[in-house]
Amino acid sequence: MLVSGIDDGKNTLASRLVDRLREAILTGELQPGTKINLDRTRARFEVSLSPLREALARLIADGLVEFEDNRGYRVAPVSLANLTEITQLRTEFECLALRNAIALGDLSWEGDVIRALHRLNRTIRDPARPESFEQWETAHSAFHLALIAGCGMPQLLSFCRVLHNQNDRYRRIFLQTRPGDRNVGAEHSEIAEGAVARDTDFACGRLRDHIQRTGTNLRNHLSERVPA
Repeated sequence: MLVSGIDDGKNTLASRLVDRLREAILTGELQPGTKINLDRTRARFEVSLSPLREALARLIADGLVEFEDNRGYRVAPVSLANLTEITQLRTEFECLALRNAIALGDLSWEGDVIRALHRLNRTIRDPARPESFEQWETAHSAFHLALIAGCGMPQLLSFCRVLHNQNDRYRRIFLQTRPGDRNVGAEHSEIAEGAVARDTDFACGRLRDHIQRTGTNLRNHLSERVPA
């Protein structure tokens, strides 16, 4: 049965559909570069055409979906050049946001950062439990966004969320075959501890190293799997 209509306020059908489609793209369930057939997608998610088009429009703004005249919608392709650009932009934007969050963030922001770090460090990726990878991804995103949430710059936060989602897609491809080759938990802890201690240069330096090291590892691993 098709679902139609809009419920109240923030939790519209299109908003929920955006989340479902975004997750399908980030996990690779919808493969990079593949065409999105509206009829099949509408039937698959049991929605009408209007909320589906609205959801796809939002994902175009997020850089996860592309639209071409006469060719329709497709999942945004991946490339090493795109990964390099995302890594560079994340480095600049997130470090700027963290610098401002350290300057402006209050005690509530500090508490949110420490709670997000604790939740992330207590979430274990267990190959025997595939659902644990998604739980870790959720905690990981929440941690990075908590770090910069106090920056007082809504537009910058919006850019950072978009870039983080785009980067997630590459990292999830990486994690499908490799569990990681460094102590990421220690890196997260150093960033968070530097931030709440208001050591701006230390925290931003560690965040910069963290993002760039991830980008380098991803490029090395994907160099023979995705186009330049």
